[in-house]
Amino acid sequence: MAEARGGHNVPRNRFEFEHEAETDQSFENALAKARDGTRLTVADGVELLTTGTDRPGIDPARKERVLEAADRRRADVVGDRVTFVANLNNNVTTACNTGCLFCNFKDTAENFETGAETDHEGFTKTPAESREIVSDARERGIYEVTSVSGLHPALALDDEHRERLEASDRGDLNYKSPGAYETDPGTYVDQMRAMNLDGVHLHSMTPEEAYHARRGTDWSYEEVYGRLEEAGLDSVPGTAAEILVDEVRGVICPGKIGTDEWLEAMEAAASVGLDTTATIMYGHVENEMHRAMHLERVRELQDRTGAITEFVPLSFVHRNTPLHERGMVDAGATTHEDELMIAVSRLFLDNVDHVQSSWVKYGDEQGLKMLSCGADDFMGTILSEEITKRAGGEFGEFRSFSEYVEMISAIGRTPAERSTDYRQVREIDPSDPPFGPRLAPNADGTPLVPRDHRQA
Repeated sequence: MAEARGGHNVPRNRFEFEHEAETDQSFENALAKARDGTRLTVADGVELLTTGTDRPGIDPARKERVLEAADRRRADVVGDRVTFVANLNNNVTTACNTGCLFCNFKDTAENFETGAETDHEGFTKTPAESREIVSDARERGIYEVTSVSGLHPALALDDEHRERLEASDRGDLNYKSPGAYETDPGTYVDQMRAMNLDGVHLHSMTPEEAYHARRGTDWSYEEVYGRLEEAGLDSVPGTAAEILVDEVRGVICPGKIGTDEWLEAMEAAASVGLDTTATIMYGHVENEMHRAMHLERVRELQDRTGAITEFVPLSFVHRNTPLHERGMVDAGATTHEDELMIAVSRLFLDNVDHVQSSWVKYGDEQGLKMLSCGADDFMGTILSEEITKRAGGEFGEFRSFSEYVEMISAIGRTPAERSTDYRQVREIDPSDPPFGPRLAPNADGTPLVPRDHRQA
């Protein structure tokens, strides 16, 4: 058996995990399988992610061979297009008591209570405010709204759920009446109805939020997602996945649901007809074995549901997070690790067509590089992005269609506007400006964000 391996920017062996990045497989065998299209094992994934070295660090020449195989697979699966979407992030609240150590988005919920004297930069939006924000974005041509929020104690699924929570004498439900807070967020159903406007695809309610929306009841996830779907929910973000290995979750997010429950919620969303995405957040305390195990669990989930439209690797932004402030991590992933994560995701997930490169996490230059490492989607316009920014991200909050067309054309690829579910794709001719969204009733091709308004 080979020694534990890795290309980590910082040592992550300070945590004693059962699963280490060591295998009996060889790098050459794993790469041959990847090139041939043979379904990879976890051991294969570890070899490719580590480049099979018996010492710390990535072998640059071997890495390039993995990237080449992934780029060839991308071309075979989806061709030359690089897609993006006209979307808005409308995060409802930052109030949360979960205490995840990788997160600096949330604010302790007590700070939001009436009479609290603690200063904070957090927010809670009423359903009416959410509706106004989405309505304005729709008028500008936006046709997707993504809403992922903190677990505000006053948020219940709907009025029936609130009645049950109000009547409960349990002290472990993380619930307080809306009257205790400066701003009433309403219920999840209220928020879904508010954002459910004609021509807008509503992408919301992670497995963690669905768990919050059934606490104190015996309702199934099917029941929860069914009610949300009736209120206007169209698809579910596969975030809150972090690393789908419980020994890692026990370090970075001990207050969150476990791996099995995350998978159960995702299957339930698919069972009521909702598309999903899937993510991985890597580059903190985990090793390459954990990453490969995560990929296997996502692939098995897709085998069962067929509902995952895209996979999104999210490189951990360490600044301003408790993990960094407490000395548990010194930095995030290296550029080598980022590129290999994209590439191995493409090679391992043989049943997921689309892999996303996040310019919010990687920046423009590296984000474009990821499009030659196996990725084929380049996110969306966003218009608001709080989570990464509050963690210390440096790469801006929104982007115009003209910038997308310019950047994608510059690397010799075909820019294409897409719908959330990829069922509609419109290639864009770089010689035919102006550039704006067209895949919605109010999308008439008008540019969304002029270049001189973009924030760095």
